[in-house]
Amino acid sequence: MFLDGLVHVIDVTATDGGSQVRARHDEMAMASPMPATVAIINARPGQDVKQGDVLIMLEAMKMELPLKAPRDGTVRAVACTVGDLVQPGIPLLELE
Repeated sequence: MFLDGLVHVIDVTATDGGSQVRARHDEMAMASPMPATVAIINARPGQDVKQGDVLIMLEAMKMELPLKAPRDGTVRAVACTVGDLVQPGIPLLELE
């Protein structure tokens, strides 16, 4: 579900709330919710970010789709460049 710049994963089978669930949520939060073009990248590896910071701006169907940090952290890797066509579910950025 895409809401307020974040992709939320709803997994009815996860009940433990452990690190495996967090990793999956972070991975999906940093993925495009639909086919889109990368318009702006506001993050670089090693950069500290706060929850809610807009890290990547996507464009799809004349709409801007901001991907926001799901939590405080440090950017480990950015897996896209401006102009890339991206598909849903593919992580574009990784947080430590």
